[in-house]
Amino acid sequence: MTRTAVVTAGTGGIGLETALGLAQAGYAVTIVGRNPERGARAVERINAGGGEPARYLQADLASLHEVRTLAARITAEGELAVLVNNIGAMFPDHTRINGLEASFVVNHLSPYLLTESLLPVLTGRVVNVTSGSVIAAKKIFDDVEPPGGYYGFHWYGRAKLANLAYTLDLAHRQTKVSVLAADPGGAATDMTDGTMRTPKIVSPGLRLLWPLVRRTFERATSGPASAAARPSILAATDETLASGTVIGRRVTPVTPNRTAADPRVQEAVRTLSERHAPRVPVPDGVSN
Repeated sequence: MTRTAVVTAGTGGIGLETALGLAQAGYAVTIVGRNPERGARAVERINAGGGEPARYLQADLASLHEVRTLAARITAEGELAVLVNNIGAMFPDHTRINGLEASFVVNHLSPYLLTESLLPVLTGRVVNVTSGSVIAAKKIFDDVEPPGGYYGFHWYGRAKLANLAYTLDLAHRQTKVSVLAADPGGAATDMTDGTMRTPKIVSPGLRLLWPLVRRTFERATSGPASAAARPSILAATDETLASGTVIGRRVTPVTPNRTAADPRVQEAVRTLSERHAPRVPVPDGVSN
């Protein structure tokens, strides 16, 4: 039987390299993204390597409505072996999507909802892509938006922290599939080439040190996307890895972030996620 895999944000960068690795491992890969032209080019590149044919599905994963539509289509097709939630975005300015803070939607609620919706047909494993930025995050999850000013890098880290907490929580709560996290480290991508070059994404204290901070960002994101994809590929394909494992940027298991592993944080994230991203469609006029 053909093993199937879905990679979100798979039309370029780390996502495409992850899809290439899974195709080489024998999976029939579906890549998801917003741009059909990028999708067509990515499928052509994957298929040039032979193996099972790849395909592209169009979806804007910043829209929870489109996440539900995508999940319904994939579910109708039957069993799915691997889901790699590679989607990620950082917003330099305070942005909302259907009334919800954009970074939290894209980096956590979207992969959360897609995973929860696909659990009935998943047979192998889920890989959620995390980030070292979780260490710079506020650790309060009473609401989608934390108190205080908006700083894109820190709010991105908070959303990734929520998703990592969800990953570890799901790994403990169910045994049907393995649930892992992978930290790609850094690579030159659209996000690192643009958003991470403006000082307004960090708190005022770090802005005073912006030349140093900028150089740190540049060093951390200078590697090729092919290398950054290796943690996700390992997490998706190595069946000896236990559920709940976090693969670090050096492509070896690492100790999970302490805050993400805290049961109280996991419960708060679960409550927040269930409130704002229910699996069932919400009534008209209600934020989804």
